[in-house]
Amino acid sequence: MAGLELLSDQGYRIDGRKATELRKIQARMGVFAQADGSAYLEQGNTKALAVVYGPHEMRGSRSRARHDRAVINCQYSMATFSTAERKRRPHGDRKSTEMSLHLKQTFEAAVMTQLFPRSQIDIYVKILQSDGGNYSVCVNAATLAVIDAGIPMRDYVCACTVGFVDETPLADLCYAEESGGVSSLGLALLPRGGQIALVQMDARLHQDNLDALMEAAMTACKGVSKVLDEVVRQHLQEASMLARD
Repeated sequence: MAGLELLSDQGYRIDGRKATELRKIQARMGVFAQADGSAYLEQGNTKALAVVYGPHEMRGSRSRARHDRAVINCQYSMATFSTAERKRRPHGDRKSTEMSLHLKQTFEAAVMTQLFPRSQIDIYVKILQSDGGNYSVCVNAATLAVIDAGIPMRDYVCACTVGFVDETPLADLCYAEESGGVSSLGLALLPRGGQIALVQMDARLHQDNLDALMEAAMTACKGVSKVLDEVVRQHLQEASMLARD
Protein backbone atom coordinates (compact mmCIF):
# COMPACT_ATOMS: atom_id res chain seq x y z
CA MET A 1 0.00 0.00 0.00
CA ALA A 2 1.57 3.28 -1.11
CA GLY A 3 2.06 6.20 1.24
CA LEU A 4 -0.24 8.45 -0.84
CA GLU A 5 -3.11 6.07 -0.16
CA LEU A 6 -2.56 6.33 3.58
CA LEU A 7 -2.74 10.14 3.67
CA SER A 8 -4.63 12.23 1.14
CA ASP A 9 -3.56 15.63 -0.18
CA GLN A 10 -6.26 17.14 2.05
CA GLY A 11 -4.66 15.54 5.14
CA TYR A 12 -7.21 12.74 5.64
CA ARG A 13 -6.35 9.13 6.41
CA ILE A 14 -7.96 6.03 4.92
CA ASP A 15 -10.56 5.89 7.73
CA GLY A 16 -11.37 9.60 7.47
CA ARG A 17 -9.38 10.79 10.50
CA LYS A 18 -6.99 13.69 10.61
CA ALA A 19 -3.31 12.92 11.28
CA THR A 20 -3.42 13.48 15.06
CA GLU A 21 -6.96 12.20 15.62
CA LEU A 22 -7.44 9.17 17.88
CA ARG A 23 -9.83 6.36 17.12
CA LYS A 24 -13.01 6.36 19.19
CA ILE A 25 -12.44 4.80 22.62
CA GLN A 26 -15.25 3.10 24.56
CA ALA A 27 -14.72 1.15 27.77
CA ARG A 28 -16.43 -0.49 30.72
CA MET A 29 -14.97 -1.48 34.09
CA GLY A 30 -16.04 -4.29 36.39
CA VAL A 31 -17.26 -6.61 33.64
CA PHE A 32 -16.32 -9.81 35.57
CA ALA A 33 -17.51 -10.19 39.16
CA GLN A 34 -15.25 -13.22 39.75
CA ALA A 35 -12.01 -11.25 39.17
CA ASP A 36 -10.47 -8.65 41.49
CA GLY A 37 -10.52 -6.19 38.58
CA SER A 38 -11.64 -6.28 34.95
CA ALA A 39 -12.28 -4.03 31.96
CA TYR A 40 -13.43 -4.21 28.36
CA LEU A 41 -12.10 -1.61 25.93
CA GLU A 42 -12.68 -0.78 22.28
CA GLN A 43 -10.26 1.50 20.45
CA GLY A 44 -11.60 1.82 16.94
CA ASN A 45 -12.23 -1.75 15.79
CA THR A 46 -9.65 -3.28 18.12
CA LYS A 47 -11.32 -4.81 21.17
CA ALA A 48 -9.65 -6.16 24.30
CA LEU A 49 -10.64 -7.73 27.59
CA ALA A 50 -8.40 -7.40 30.67
CA VAL A 51 -8.70 -9.29 33.96
CA VAL A 52 -6.63 -8.77 37.13
CA TYR A 53 -6.17 -11.06 40.15
CA GLY A 54 -4.27 -10.00 43.24
CA PRO A 55 -2.29 -9.01 45.03
CA HIS A 56 -2.20 -12.57 46.39
CA GLU A 57 0.36 -15.00 47.78
CA MET A 58 2.95 -16.31 45.35
CA ARG A 59 1.90 -19.38 43.41
CA GLY A 60 4.29 -22.01 42.18
CA SER A 61 7.96 -21.61 43.01
CA ARG A 62 8.44 -19.34 46.02
CA SER A 63 11.96 -18.57 44.80
CA ARG A 64 10.34 -16.08 42.40
CA ALA A 65 9.04 -14.03 45.34
CA ARG A 66 10.62 -10.64 46.00
CA HIS A 67 11.01 -9.57 49.63
CA ASP A 68 10.62 -5.87 48.76
CA ARG A 69 7.89 -5.83 46.11
CA ALA A 70 5.18 -7.75 44.29
CA VAL A 71 5.89 -9.78 41.18
CA ILE A 72 3.74 -8.87 38.18
CA ASN A 73 2.71 -11.72 35.91
CA CYS A 74 1.22 -10.78 32.52
CA GLN A 75 -0.30 -13.05 29.91
CA TYR A 76 -1.36 -11.84 26.46
CA SER A 77 -3.40 -13.85 24.00
CA MET A 78 -5.52 -13.38 20.90
CA ALA A 79 -8.89 -15.02 20.34
CA THR A 80 -8.82 -17.39 17.36
CA PHE A 81 -11.57 -15.29 15.77
CA SER A 82 -9.80 -11.93 16.37
CA THR A 83 -8.42 -11.63 12.82
CA ALA A 84 -9.51 -12.60 9.32
CA GLU A 85 -6.86 -15.36 9.47
CA ARG A 86 -7.99 -18.16 11.77
CA LYS A 87 -4.88 -18.51 13.92
CA ARG A 88 -4.38 -21.90 15.52
CA ARG A 89 -1.86 -20.51 18.01
CA PRO A 90 -3.85 -17.95 20.03
CA HIS A 91 -1.23 -17.86 22.82
CA GLY A 92 2.13 -19.36 23.62
CA ASP A 93 3.75 -18.38 20.31
CA ARG A 94 6.75 -16.03 20.08
CA LYS A 95 4.64 -12.92 19.40
CA SER A 96 2.40 -13.55 22.42
CA THR A 97 5.38 -14.24 24.68
CA GLU A 98 7.03 -11.00 23.54
CA MET A 99 3.82 -9.03 24.08
CA SER A 100 3.40 -10.53 27.56
CA LEU A 101 6.92 -9.39 28.44
CA HIS A 102 6.23 -5.87 27.14
CA LEU A 103 3.08 -5.66 29.25
CA LYS A 104 4.97 -6.89 32.32
CA GLN A 105 7.68 -4.24 31.84
CA THR A 106 5.03 -1.55 31.30
CA PHE A 107 3.10 -2.27 34.49
CA GLU A 108 6.22 -2.74 36.59
CA ALA A 109 6.89 0.94 35.85
CA ALA A 110 3.36 2.00 36.87
CA VAL A 111 2.12 -0.24 39.70
CA MET A 112 3.33 0.56 43.23
CA THR A 113 4.65 -2.97 43.74
CA GLN A 114 6.66 -1.98 46.83
CA LEU A 115 3.39 -1.87 48.82
CA PHE A 116 2.90 -5.63 48.37
CA PRO A 117 6.13 -7.51 49.19
CA ARG A 118 6.23 -11.27 48.62
CA SER A 119 3.03 -11.05 46.58
CA GLN A 120 1.92 -11.62 43.01
CA ILE A 121 -0.35 -9.64 40.70
CA ASP A 122 -1.74 -11.41 37.62
CA ILE A 123 -2.82 -9.44 34.55
CA TYR A 124 -4.50 -11.35 31.71
CA VAL A 125 -5.33 -9.56 28.47
CA LYS A 126 -7.08 -11.06 25.43
CA ILE A 127 -7.56 -9.39 22.05
CA LEU A 128 -11.10 -10.21 20.91
CA GLN A 129 -10.89 -8.29 17.64
CA SER A 130 -7.70 -7.00 16.05
CA ASP A 131 -7.48 -3.89 13.87
CA GLY A 132 -4.11 -2.41 14.79
CA GLY A 133 -2.48 -1.08 17.95
CA ASN A 134 -2.85 -4.34 19.88
CA TYR A 135 -0.15 -3.47 22.44
CA SER A 136 -1.62 -0.03 23.08
CA VAL A 137 -5.18 -1.27 23.44
CA CYS A 138 -4.04 -4.00 25.85
CA VAL A 139 -2.20 -1.46 28.02
CA ASN A 140 -5.22 0.86 28.14
CA ALA A 141 -7.62 -1.99 28.98
CA ALA A 142 -5.27 -3.41 31.63
CA THR A 143 -4.86 0.04 33.23
CA LEU A 144 -8.62 0.21 33.81
CA ALA A 145 -8.65 -3.37 35.16
CA VAL A 146 -5.80 -2.62 37.61
CA ILE A 147 -7.66 0.49 38.81
CA ASP A 148 -10.85 -1.58 39.14
CA ALA A 149 -8.90 -4.03 41.34
CA GLY A 150 -7.98 -1.15 43.66
CA ILE A 151 -4.24 -1.64 43.12
CA PRO A 152 -2.35 1.66 43.63
CA MET A 153 -0.56 3.05 40.58
CA ARG A 154 1.82 5.99 40.23
CA ASP A 155 -0.40 7.29 37.42
CA TYR A 156 -2.55 6.01 34.60
CA VAL A 157 -0.33 4.21 32.11
CA CYS A 158 -1.63 5.05 28.64
CA ALA A 159 -0.36 3.78 25.31
CA CYS A 160 -0.66 4.68 21.65
CA THR A 161 0.92 3.55 18.39
CA VAL A 162 2.11 6.26 15.99
CA GLY A 163 3.58 6.16 12.49
CA PHE A 164 5.23 8.37 9.90
CA VAL A 165 3.78 8.95 6.41
CA ASP A 166 4.90 11.66 3.97
CA GLU A 167 6.81 13.50 6.70
CA THR A 168 3.60 13.53 8.79
CA PRO A 169 3.19 11.72 12.15
CA LEU A 170 -0.05 9.70 12.36
CA ALA A 171 -1.54 8.91 15.78
CA ASP A 172 -3.28 5.68 16.78
CA LEU A 173 -2.61 3.50 13.74
CA CYS A 174 -5.20 1.05 12.44
CA TYR A 175 -4.23 -2.29 10.87
CA ALA A 176 -4.22 -1.00 7.30
CA GLU A 177 -1.75 1.71 8.29
CA GLU A 178 0.43 -0.66 10.33
CA SER A 179 0.61 -3.12 7.43
CA GLY A 180 1.17 -0.39 4.84
CA GLY A 181 4.89 -0.14 5.41
CA VAL A 182 4.66 2.75 7.86
CA SER A 183 7.59 3.40 10.21
CA SER A 184 5.93 3.13 13.61
CA LEU A 185 6.47 2.95 17.35
CA GLY A 186 4.32 2.15 20.37
CA LEU A 187 4.68 4.30 23.47
CA ALA A 188 3.41 3.70 27.00
CA LEU A 189 3.41 6.85 29.11
CA LEU A 190 2.64 7.96 32.66
CA PRO A 191 1.21 11.29 31.49
CA ARG A 192 1.28 13.48 34.60
CA GLY A 193 5.03 13.25 35.07
CA GLY A 194 5.85 12.45 31.46
CA GLN A 195 7.58 9.19 32.49
CA ILE A 196 8.02 6.71 29.66
CA ALA A 197 7.15 3.15 30.69
CA LEU A 198 8.01 1.46 27.39
CA VAL A 199 8.89 2.23 23.77
CA GLN A 200 8.19 -0.54 21.28
CA MET A 201 9.53 -0.54 17.70
CA ASP A 202 9.07 -3.45 15.31
CA ALA A 203 10.95 -1.91 12.38
CA ARG A 204 13.76 0.49 11.66
CA LEU A 205 13.12 4.18 12.16
CA HIS A 206 15.29 7.01 10.91
CA GLN A 207 16.75 9.08 13.72
CA ASP A 208 15.55 12.31 12.09
CA ASN A 209 11.94 11.17 12.52
CA LEU A 210 12.25 9.98 16.13
CA ASP A 211 11.68 13.29 17.93
CA ALA A 212 8.57 14.13 15.89
CA LEU A 213 7.14 10.65 16.42
CA MET A 214 7.86 10.69 20.16
CA GLU A 215 6.18 14.07 20.51
CA ALA A 216 3.13 12.87 18.57
CA ALA A 217 2.99 9.69 20.68
CA MET A 218 3.19 11.60 23.98
CA THR A 219 0.42 13.97 22.86
CA ALA A 220 -1.73 11.00 21.81
CA CYS A 221 -1.12 9.20 25.14
CA LYS A 222 -2.23 12.31 27.03
CA GLY A 223 -5.40 12.32 24.93
CA VAL A 224 -6.00 8.66 25.82
CA SER A 225 -5.48 9.43 29.53
CA LYS A 226 -8.31 11.99 29.45
CA VAL A 227 -10.67 9.37 28.02
CA LEU A 228 -9.61 6.73 30.59
CA ASP A 229 -10.05 9.27 33.39
CA GLU A 230 -13.62 9.93 32.22
CA VAL A 231 -14.31 6.16 32.18
CA VAL A 232 -13.00 5.78 35.75
CA ARG A 233 -15.01 8.76 37.01
CA GLN A 234 -18.17 7.47 35.34
CA HIS A 235 -17.61 4.01 36.87
CA LEU A 236 -17.13 5.48 40.35
CA GLN A 237 -20.25 7.60 39.95
CA GLU A 238 -22.32 4.56 38.94
CA ALA A 239 -20.87 2.52 41.82
CA SER A 240 -21.71 5.22 44.37
CA MET A 241 -25.27 5.46 43.04
CA LEU A 242 -25.69 1.68 43.35
CA ALA A 243 -24.29 1.80 46.90
CA ARG A 244 -26.85 4.44 47.87
CA ASP A 245 -29.67 2.36 46.41
